[in-house]
Amino acid sequence: MKEQLTLIKVGGKIVEEEATLNQLLTDFSAIKGHKLLVHGGGRSATRMASRLGIESNMVNGRRITDAETLKVVTMVYGGLVNKNIVAGLQAKGVNAVGLTGADMDVIRSVKRPVKEVDYGFVGDVERVNAGLLNDLLHKGIVPVLAPLTHDGQGHILNTNADTIAGETAKALAQRFDVTLVYCFEKRGVLRDENDDNSVIPQLNRKEFDRYVQEGVIQGGMIPKIENALNALEAGVSKVIITLASAIGGEQGTIIS
Repeated sequence: MKEQLTLIKVGGKIVEEEATLNQLLTDFSAIKGHKLLVHGGGRSATRMASRLGIESNMVNGRRITDAETLKVVTMVYGGLVNKNIVAGLQAKGVNAVGLTGADMDVIRSVKRPVKEVDYGFVGDVERVNAGLLNDLLHKGIVPVLAPLTHDGQGHILNTNADTIAGETAKALAQRFDVTLVYCFEKRGVLRDENDDNSVIPQLNRKEFDRYVQEGVIQGGMIPKIENALNALEAGVSKVIITLASAIGGEQGTIIS
């Protein structure tokens, strides 16, 4: 019987504000057994870029990462946001280590090819070093992954945090009974984005396709759910999309 592993992916808005970050760290610390955290940080990166006079360009919710923007996201994701989380967890008795994909070669990616859009220095995950993460977890160390990977040729690549969470969950599902939790500021996937009580409690691929066609599910929620469905098909036991304050339970939308 496989050991339990809870993999939490948390959006930038939660980890960038002191009150919500502290609540998240308290709730995350209370999770029993093996655990791993993947975080975003896009709002902080946008603010820092603005301070430095660097324009942030987005296409379909995805950041265009030119050379100057790459410097900003590396500083913000791998430095400021990641180390604030790690320090906060240490204060709560969780022995965390902050990692980008380049650290110990934990996540290797390839630069996204140019098609309709040139996303610049953005990486698509090629492989996750599950053996290394397994070793850290069994030493009682909690990995905290920033949304940065590398190509093995000396280049850091900006990489979607939802994708990192999904690919890491898939890699670790060979060794653990993995529950993947995508948490953000909503109670789950909503039928009406203006009604926080309109949570869809369960969602499978057929229902997802129908909701997308009807325009109920749109924008950044589409790749999030696609990552969730792909993770289930690759052996992840359970995927939940929920509020950051509900990461320890069964609330929200369960993807099946």
